[in-house]
Amino acid sequence: MGKVSHGSVLNENYAPTRVTSGWKSTVEGMTQDEVASLMGMNRSRVLRVLAAARQDGTVQIRVTTRMSRCIELERMLEQRWSLTRAIVVPEPQDEAQLRAIIGAEVGAYMSTAVTSNMTVGLGWGKTLTSGVPAIVPRSADGVRVLSMLGGLTRVSEVNPSEFAWRVADRLSAECYMLAGPVYAPDRQTRDALMGHPGIAEVFARARSLDMAILSVGDLTPHSVFSEYGLLTREEIASLEAAGAVGDVLCHFIDADGNLVDHPVNERVLAVNPLDLRGTRNIVLASGGWHKLTTIRGALKLLRPTVLIVNELVAERLATDAR
Repeated sequence: MGKVSHGSVLNENYAPTRVTSGWKSTVEGMTQDEVASLMGMNRSRVLRVLAAARQDGTVQIRVTTRMSRCIELERMLEQRWSLTRAIVVPEPQDEAQLRAIIGAEVGAYMSTAVTSNMTVGLGWGKTLTSGVPAIVPRSADGVRVLSMLGGLTRVSEVNPSEFAWRVADRLSAECYMLAGPVYAPDRQTRDALMGHPGIAEVFARARSLDMAILSVGDLTPHSVFSEYGLLTREEIASLEAAGAVGDVLCHFIDADGNLVDHPVNERVLAVNPLDLRGTRNIVLASGGWHKLTTIRGALKLLRPTVLIVNELVAERLATDAR
């Protein structure tokens, strides 16, 4: 059975229509034509309203019926990887929707797990970004959010700084960002940037987080590193030759969760994943068969408390030998 929550009215002319239309469509089971007739709008208008409401989180749809196999895998993962909690999502019919589904679970988790006066460190990526609308907006209560890595040099929906700002906006939180490029041209420039008082403050705060929300990246041709030109083809090939399988906070790791010895790791402006081991609650959220090896490595590196992953990857991780 679906559970739906609707947000507060932010615009007196538009939001009530979104809330009412979304509620009647998702809870009362009315068709879009019936909603259109009741609201005095045409059907295309109803479609736009519902799409906008779901996109910005005004109406949230959450399926609470869980497949028994997913629940079984959650318990297996918790035991195998010493997790406080595992969340396994069923495989969607359309694989392209997996990122959004996992992201929605991240947003739902943050809505309940983030409490007053917490300091929350954020990674980045399309999976995490897709979960922002699922974060239930709240009033200011002392929460601090910080981006744990520098930004991209051109605007993108997955820009770490933009992602942190959007999360902070949903949580009415104070936001700290690393005001520099995620990859400096060389180690000397990176070290100089880290000496800036504002940037140094972010790194200092990252050593005493209450919660860290992270994902992993891969080295496929469709990765963000290739898509946004963060690294050259030669650099990616060199990383693979050094044993890299993917990244955590733009630090590249091997299959055993070790940081690889490579010049790229020496010029990244980001919190070192090893510095997060004292964080009370580390949430690792990622999915897709192509990320299995990187997720496994990140589990070994981070020792997270919470894992959010898809069923197919969970099957393999749950049965990994110790």
